[in-house]
Amino acid sequence: MKSKREIIKDCAARLFRKKGYKATSMRDIAQEVGMEAASLYNHISSKQEIFQELLLNMARLFTEGMEEIDGSSHKSIIKLEKLISMHVRFAIEHTDSISLITNEWVHLDEEPLREFTSLRDQYEKQFENIIKQCIEDGDFSPVDPEIALFSILSTLRWLYSWYSKQKNINPVELEKEMIHCLVDGLRNK
Repeated sequence: MKSKREIIKDCAARLFRKKGYKATSMRDIAQEVGMEAASLYNHISSKQEIFQELLLNMARLFTEGMEEIDGSSHKSIIKLEKLISMHVRFAIEHTDSISLITNEWVHLDEEPLREFTSLRDQYEKQFENIIKQCIEDGDFSPVDPEIALFSILSTLRWLYSWYSKQKNINPVELEKEMIHCLVDGLRNK
């Protein structure tokens, strides 16, 4: 059973995705939840508070997942496959919240913005290092790691949008297909 705060977060994420952060009002969120706007303040202090929580929770989920995967004893190619699988799972499980990562994050207040961009930059650096290691191990042809990173992350960051329009795709099959499309094109032949 979800708490009222969790319900509010889910509704806010859905509205932020649909209308954008700036265009969503506290009144919109309250209406979506089915309560008066004044009652909403019993659960959250501001729209920015719930927005920050949504974005920073997603950033921390990715960072924790990266730490676990990168800290494992797996070969780099397996780490990369696990990262892609993690992105697919998050896109499916947190579709509305993950949508905020692509462009709504710019509306964060100064301090949470610094935290968010720091977590994002750290994540991308580790991701790029795994790609570099795949090249060094001979698993990938000698590609530019920054271009490979951009290509992979661009696809994964917009997966939520494509996936939400698909009705008959098995999540496990989607993971396999994404790994095939994003990793096999880089493999050393």
